[in-house]
Amino acid sequence: MTSELKQQRMVEEIEKQFNLYPYVKKAFLEVNRQLFVPTGFGHIAYQLDALPMKQNQWISSPLTVAKMTQHLEIEGVDTVLEIGCGSGYQAAILSKLCRRVFTIERIDALLKEAKERFRKEGLNNIFTRFDDGQRGWKAYAPYDRILFSATAKEIPKVLFDQLAEGGILLAPMEKGGEQIITRYRKRHGKIRSERLESCLFVPIVDGRVKQR
Repeated sequence: MTSELKQQRMVEEIEKQFNLYPYVKKAFLEVNRQLFVPTGFGHIAYQLDALPMKQNQWISSPLTVAKMTQHLEIEGVDTVLEIGCGSGYQAAILSKLCRRVFTIERIDALLKEAKERFRKEGLNNIFTRFDDGQRGWKAYAPYDRILFSATAKEIPKVLFDQLAEGGILLAPMEKGGEQIITRYRKRHGKIRSERLESCLFVPIVDGRVKQR
């Protein structure tokens, strides 16, 4: 079975559980998930499973990535900041939907692998930074959208400051032992939130991990 057919079937499986907008579906069909999974997992790349990576991190399930992408309301958006690049799969999906993606990763080894994947795929509108993503990336702010790819207990004020007026910040938030995808909207300088659905992500961690 070709990778294109496997990808089509993966999208069909996603849609059995979550109704995709046409533009989100198109992006998923354009990014080959197998290129973003760790070595040795290619045979299950298209299943709706999270897969382990280095440093006790995980590449999210395609279903989870689809939900996060759609909840971000990304169509027609100019700039997105992603906190937690990981394998690069989420950033690659976003790159098909907006003009520029800025993605930050605190683990050097993961970022180097993601950058090589972006290069091979010719994804030239993704810009990467090795840093603690909780500080954001002030140089290119404000961002129309900000996406957390790890669970947070609170959102640093600096990130709301870097969110454009009318923008959306989407994050898995931990409250009382439960993780909830939460969408924040910035209107007239004020932040309003709405809880969307339960989820399961690795927790966000402070600091950077440099490759030796």
